[in-house]
Amino acid sequence: MPLKVDFKYTELLPTGADEREYRLITTEGVEVVDLAGRKFLSIKPEVIEQITYAAIKDTQHLLRTEHLASLRRILDDPEASPNDRYVALDLLKNANISAGGVLPMCQDTGTMVVSGKRGAGVLTEGQDEAVIAKGIFNVYQDLNLRYSQMAPLDMWTEKNTGTNLPAQIEIYADTTQGHELEYKLLFMAKGGGSANKSLMFQETKAILNPEKMQAFLEEKLRSLGTAACPPYHLAIVIGGPTAEFALKTAKLASARELDNLPLAGSDLGHGFRDIEMEAQVLKLTEQFGIGAQFGGKYFCHDVRVIRLPRHGASLPVAIAVSCSADRQILAKITPEGAFLEKLETDPAKFLPDVTSEKLEEDVVAIDLNQPMSEVRKQLSKLPIKSRVSLNGPMIVARDLAHARVAEQLAAGQSMPDYFKDFVVYYAGPAKTPKGFASGSFGPTTAGRMDSYVDQFQKLGGSLVMLAKGNRSNQVTKACSENGGFYLGSIGGPAARLAQDCIVKVEVLDFEDLGMEAVWKIEVKDFPAFIVVDDKGHDFFEDTMRPIANKIPVGPDAG
Repeated sequence: MPLKVDFKYTELLPTGADEREYRLITTEGVEVVDLAGRKFLSIKPEVIEQITYAAIKDTQHLLRTEHLASLRRILDDPEASPNDRYVALDLLKNANISAGGVLPMCQDTGTMVVSGKRGAGVLTEGQDEAVIAKGIFNVYQDLNLRYSQMAPLDMWTEKNTGTNLPAQIEIYADTTQGHELEYKLLFMAKGGGSANKSLMFQETKAILNPEKMQAFLEEKLRSLGTAACPPYHLAIVIGGPTAEFALKTAKLASARELDNLPLAGSDLGHGFRDIEMEAQVLKLTEQFGIGAQFGGKYFCHDVRVIRLPRHGASLPVAIAVSCSADRQILAKITPEGAFLEKLETDPAKFLPDVTSEKLEEDVVAIDLNQPMSEVRKQLSKLPIKSRVSLNGPMIVARDLAHARVAEQLAAGQSMPDYFKDFVVYYAGPAKTPKGFASGSFGPTTAGRMDSYVDQFQKLGGSLVMLAKGNRSNQVTKACSENGGFYLGSIGGPAARLAQDCIVKVEVLDFEDLGMEAVWKIEVKDFPAFIVVDDKGHDFFEDTMRPIANKIPVGPDAG
């Protein structure tokens, strides 16, 4: 007979007290009322709509202080590579521009994810999800943000909603003692890059030992690549009552919302953080050589490792990242009013007093006004990882434009001349503010266009491409065979590119595709790195090789 045990309840994720600083948004529309001998917190719908609007506005333009401090530490670290420091400095400059409240920090202003916990004594007029959605609608209409949500009209046909709705909105009951008169909300803006790096693996007990776990994590973490704009806030969840819960926990952990979990487990089965393993995994990522996008130490700012209970026959492992657009913010509505987490309004204090001239050395200027053959000759003289500065005209084309051109080619039409004559920049702009040549206009993930490269290059197009992230072997092979190049742009500083580097933007073709149209732009001092050259060299090839000197992971690590 099994031993009899007494009932004891534990939350799966027993987090501690919320220690973040908040600012007051309003006291209007919030009051405590007495009903049937109990106290309730009555919240008007306009309060929820107002806090939603303010939260999204802040998180599109401001970052947490600790994130900015982490970027500054890269500049001050003598072990950081020059490219690490170059990326960190550009991201700090971008944060300073974005904090002005006009240009969002990233052109991909994301899918809005809202998670709410509503205390048992909170009264609203109902339809909280609809009220939150109205706040999202308003802020995306008013600000210089981008609409990225595609509505399926049938299984194969889609149309941009033009509102950035629908959002993912989930409201839960909070039954924690002492939280009866509180309504807490977490707002996250997840761009496609970081969202696409949310991974879930169904594993077994076989990897629950330091050696197997180390090998597993090394393989999976290397596969994240740079498409989601590192340095990352990395979260790893091992275990979980379901795979879905493991992945959700990883997303919360990447936003540092579970930092106050216990630091040890118990026979009750609650989740906990493994601080030692976090340090070991961070050290592992430092030795990948990937760094902050173009080689170095800073693939990650930090790591969170959370261990959860599991069914004996299952071992889900979930991985999630928060990218350089580290966009999340907390809100709470209490008897004292509606409050919003304080984000950093003065990112300039993290910039160095004098920009290091060393970061600007060895940059090769590339004149894009010359014929494509001359541009390629100049690039061919440079080794991979060379830093270049682009000046002149480029075209902008991403997923839907490439698909449209491929359809035209299949119908017997010729490759458009603009694909032959110009560098092809994979990007899609946010709305253009008044007085600016461009809205936030950073690069999108290159890998989504990999399947088009060889066909286009053989027809004289896409011979020099510009985007973010690593490419597949088929692109390296195509560049080697066809004399092409892939240039990597820094993922993240979309506001800085709009303000400092893009001087003219006009629609060139496929205007009906909206932000995915083909654009022609003029750039000055546009920063990039040679990632793949015409000789078959790929900077990222070496970063995919296993580390020779294994770093132990787990309780027996030294």
